[in-house]
Amino acid sequence: MAAPHDYYEVLGVGRDASPDQIKKAYRDLAFRHHPDKNPGNRDAEERFKEVTAAYEVLSDPDRRSKYDQFGAQGMEPGAGGPWQGGEAFDLNDALRAFMHTFGGESPFEDLFGLGGRGRARSGASRGNDIRVRLRLTLEEVAAGVRKKIKVQRLVRCEACGGSGAKPGTKPTECSDCRGRGQVRTQRSMGMLGTFQSISTCPKCSGTGQLIKERCGACDALGVTRGAEVIEVDVPAGVATGNYIPVRAGGNAGPRGGPAGDLVVLIEELPHGVFERHGDDIITELPVSVEMAALGGAVEIPALGGKARLSIPAGTQSGTVLRMRGKGIPRLHGRGSGDELVRIVVWVPSRPSSEEKKLLKRLGELAKGKLPPARRPDGHSG
Repeated sequence: MAAPHDYYEVLGVGRDASPDQIKKAYRDLAFRHHPDKNPGNRDAEERFKEVTAAYEVLSDPDRRSKYDQFGAQGMEPGAGGPWQGGEAFDLNDALRAFMHTFGGESPFEDLFGLGGRGRARSGASRGNDIRVRLRLTLEEVAAGVRKKIKVQRLVRCEACGGSGAKPGTKPTECSDCRGRGQVRTQRSMGMLGTFQSISTCPKCSGTGQLIKERCGACDALGVTRGAEVIEVDVPAGVATGNYIPVRAGGNAGPRGGPAGDLVVLIEELPHGVFERHGDDIITELPVSVEMAALGGAVEIPALGGKARLSIPAGTQSGTVLRMRGKGIPRLHGRGSGDELVRIVVWVPSRPSSEEKKLLKRLGELAKGKLPPARRPDGHSG
């Protein structure tokens, strides 16, 4: 992440802002863009890192003074700024800085009721998300449904409680990185100053903790394979391509790390009667010549049952009649779409002798009444 042009602009404060004003601005921005509140949003994650890095400079009197004097260049490697080496200030650093400022493992547990997503410790990494497809009928889409999904996933090891250590023992903090999972090294470059680099701690492999006696059930990973049945509430109106995140329904993180999410991808099954177009549904209704000519009421299929449709006299084949509110409920909105009924005048493919007589008689009566040929768009030329 490249250093910004102005840390004050990043936090939205003036250059004469007091420490309390700077902290309040950071708190508002950090809580708005925190990964716990924006799971999977990379833009929010980058913004969270940016505002935290800016706060790390402006909240420290010495760093702020150096920044006010030299600008962003004063925060380059060797100047004590958070953007050491370009990408060194990563999300782990930002989260640790945030928790150091406001305390607690998961600041959103009380504020947003999210709870449990914060890192169990500085080196514990989050488990991977799991994606599954959920196939739904059109009736389930229209009504909303609760589904049970069996998920194969990594779960916390029951033997060691997820620590990875032999039952009865506990991991110890890594003495080399002091639990951070990263080590910083400095190298003097003479007149160019001192350069810093950050790398994964080789002693603890970035976990921040050491295990002297490994758990035999999970081989010190803290997780084992398992299967769970998870219930998912599907709201009415979803469509293929929509997804439902289930918090902490993914793989458990190694060595006590928080679980990833279960992402349920919606897939709508083809329907035998209806074709969906947005919130509307379309069906074709064959009717007799008599019904098309004289009109009348017919019973037609509808989502969740039957409905009565009035066909006006003189309805032509291809006419589309609309039944308002008989379609798919609007997702997170009010009302429903419509059911569109395309009328198709049915003609017998093998008419009986009696039908032939009647059709010939109908043809004689229609002589001189048929409209002339015209373009499909209705223009006569």
